[in-house]
Amino acid sequence: MERADETGERRNIEELRSSVAVAESEEAGLIRRRRTNNQAPVEVWPTIDGPLGLTEEESLSYARNFFKFGFLLLPWLWAVNCFYFWPALTTSSFPRIRQYVIRSAVGFSIFTVLLSSWALTFVIGGERLLGPVWESLVMYNVADKYGLTSWS
Repeated sequence: MERADETGERRNIEELRSSVAVAESEEAGLIRRRRTNNQAPVEVWPTIDGPLGLTEEESLSYARNFFKFGFLLLPWLWAVNCFYFWPALTTSSFPRIRQYVIRSAVGFSIFTVLLSSWALTFVIGGERLLGPVWESLVMYNVADKYGLTSWS
């Protein structure tokens, strides 16, 4: 009797440990669940929310929409797409979602390079590079231009 109780208790303790490990990994933001011989296959989630997130079909719809709306001068949606679907970007488990997330990453990278280049050219080059056009492009003199600096 004692041996049966000990093995039963050991099984219960092992089950508790494995369930705690799964819960801890989900809370820590990890994507993969631990797999033992008796459990179902490893589950990988397409979003950073893990099991609380979207299904694969909903995720595909959201990833596609984020990618398309990024072209409407909203490139920050490409960054959101990369962040939210990070698991799909880092693993090849979701090829349909992954193509939109990779394209979003490329689009956001290109946008960042172009915006940074323009900003650095404008700031570093300044009046020497742009000449007399500089005065009409600079925003700090708009208040002076329209007489908004004097309160009388």
